[in-house]
Amino acid sequence: MSYLIKLSFKNLFRHKLRTSVSIAAIVVSIIVVVFARGLITGMINSTYADYIQYNSGHIRIIDNKYEQKERLLSLNYPVDGFRGKGIDNMMAELNEINNVKMVVPRLKFGGAASTGDELVEMMGWGVKAKKEVEFTRLDDKLVEGRMVKEGKMEVIMGSQLLQDLNKNVGDKVTIMYNTSFNSFKGATFKIVGRIESNLKLVNEKLFYLPLDRAQYLLYMDNMATELLLVAEDRDLTAQIVSPVNQLLAENNTANKYAVIPWYATGGLIPWLELAKNIYNIVYVFIIGLASFVVINTMIMIVNERTQEIGMMSALGLDKRSILKLFVWEGAIMGGIGSIIGAILGGIITEVFSITGLNFSEGFEGVGEEILMSPIIYPQNSLYNIIFAFVLGVIIVTIASIIPARKAANLEPTDALRNVN
Repeated sequence: MSYLIKLSFKNLFRHKLRTSVSIAAIVVSIIVVVFARGLITGMINSTYADYIQYNSGHIRIIDNKYEQKERLLSLNYPVDGFRGKGIDNMMAELNEINNVKMVVPRLKFGGAASTGDELVEMMGWGVKAKKEVEFTRLDDKLVEGRMVKEGKMEVIMGSQLLQDLNKNVGDKVTIMYNTSFNSFKGATFKIVGRIESNLKLVNEKLFYLPLDRAQYLLYMDNMATELLLVAEDRDLTAQIVSPVNQLLAENNTANKYAVIPWYATGGLIPWLELAKNIYNIVYVFIIGLASFVVINTMIMIVNERTQEIGMMSALGLDKRSILKLFVWEGAIMGGIGSIIGAILGGIITEVFSITGLNFSEGFEGVGEEILMSPIIYPQNSLYNIIFAFVLGVIIVTIASIIPARKAANLEPTDALRNVN
């Protein structure tokens, strides 16, 4: 076997330019695979995180009827705890479930404010400030001012929303809203912070206020529109669903509340799962294209070395050994090209994982309900690099079997008769 490998190395570099072109094709394809996989992985994981933080948590608990009215921001179907005793006790019991890190309550409602010339529509989120900051890292997006405090008539808003209202941090704003009794009211808040986010929802539509103030203004004492359960890791979500359902059943609220894990929330999530599988096929196709260069190169090698192959057969080298010889030549090209491509692809991906890629122009027509950042940071990992390297070696080696079989099937007498 070692003799065949040494002979393969020697044969490959008889025509250095031709071999170099084949290796270069493999290098480019592997670079594309490493970078594309890093880009797609970064985009998918970022979108998962955004949906989990701003939509579903790892598990979302809502009233069964609320989901149908959610777009209207209805307050008629709240989460009001077990047997109507309020969310505080319910949250305490949910927190006792194994692998539940925290329970984040939100009270969502529609609002509007007048600029004098127009009415600006917005969405209010009543939140527990400390939990919201811990869960969504909102303080990282707070570029001016501070977070709201419980008991205070305060709000923080996205930069674009403040611009639309012609307001700044420190100003006051009067927001009109519908209460849970369907009465139209207004309240004046002090703007204490400005958020800068890549998500349209946060930047253009959303304002935060303390949960206790939202409950008071909307006549929803100790209620929320949703409870978000946060696990130590999103991969633990499936382990929490059953205990949560069991707790609801024990409190006779299984029919009242819906328990929705993040991967079943709809929207982009199912499509992203499908996209991962589709892109794996695309990666194989990209390397397959480069393999055509290798196949073409090796067919030329076989044609040029017909007499040599005949001589080896006449001297006792069997068809299987000839097949292995040419497969090894392909595998060596695949190995060299794949390792160079994987390293270069890793370096390029690492650079863009820091700088990011801005697709803001392509997101201009995207609505705020799509929780996807226009700035994508590719995710570089050793797994991605190894994946591309192994995939490259395997596909190129398999592709090499085609010309190798041609060489192995040459009849010695016919091969020796062939004169170049």
